Amino acid sequence: MTNRQVILAARPVGVPQESDFALVESPLPELGPDEVLVRAQWLSLDPYMRGRMSEARSYAKPTGIGEVMPGQVVGEVVESGDRRYVPGDLVVGQLGWQEHAVARGSALRKIDPRLAPAPAWLHVVGMTGLTAYFGLFDVCRPKPGDTVVVSAAAGAVGQVVGQLAKAAGCRTVGLAGGPEKVADLTGPYGYDVGIDYKADDVNAALKEACPAGIDIYFDNVGGALSETIFRRLAIGARVAICGQISQYNLAEPELAPRNLGFLIVFRARLEGFLVTDYSHRFEEGLTRLAGLLRDGRLQYREDVTDGLDHAPRAFIGLLNGENRGKALVRL
Repeated sequence: MTNRQVILAARPVGVPQESDFALVESPLPELGPDEVLVRAQWLSLDPYMRGRMSEARSYAKPTGIGEVMPGQVVGEVVESGDRRYVPGDLVVGQLGWQEHAVARGSALRKIDPRLAPAPAWLHVVGMTGLTAYFGLFDVCRPKPGDTVVVSAAAGAVGQVVGQLAKAAGCRTVGLAGGPEKVADLTGPYGYDVGIDYKADDVNAALKEACPAGIDIYFDNVGGALSETIFRRLAIGARVAICGQISQYNLAEPELAPRNLGFLIVFRARLEGFLVTDYSHRFEEGLTRLAGLLRDGRLQYREDVTDGLDHAPRAFIGLLNGENRGKALVRL
């Protein structure tokens, strides 16, 4: 009765290496009062995990050396000391990179696989979908006819932002790296324009795609790419800072954007946010997202890796932009 876990073995310098992780075995956790034993089925891989591997000050405490890597999981209840759950229930929670976990029942949420497939509760009707929903509608406040630009638009958050913006009557422009991802933008995700930031002249492409300027910029990338996009904002633009994936592996962050004068010129508003700020409204967001999914108005792509032992390699690939769609590990 053992439990396999991936722990943080060393703090990475720059891009993480597989040697920064270790696969270990430990005794199966014992159940306490009001606790639930869960067997993991799906693990979500997300860029924020890179920040948790660092000791730098952030919104969440660093993962300690020897501790299980953090991550959200969909799993099956095996044993329950909480009367709200019975064996066989599917739940989602922050259970980490491991095959089994014990958590308090209050830290879990029961999911209904009839509304959406189990892994979708980790993205399109889960945290990344909710991130897109609240970042767009609460931070950016789109109006019909707005031009919305999204970086990392083929990623787990970006693919949802574009579709929600289209449903709100906006014109959408997405940036992604490589022709396959750009094809996803203008194909299943319904973006009006797709830009390959690796091959295209981004400034010229934005000038052509957004002749009246950019009303909303949903920033998942940061750095020099965002600095280029800032030059194309419209008067009264709203910018949501969701992620800065271009910076996570750098020993020293880029000195970009170097001039915040654009906020004055365009009378723009720039705001960072965390999806957990909206936890009291998650049911609202999930209801809206599940409805769009049910009606066929929300498409998604998953990038699935099999086996917990392959999670470190898949995570490093995510940070290098190798995934196509939401990065998941099937346990």
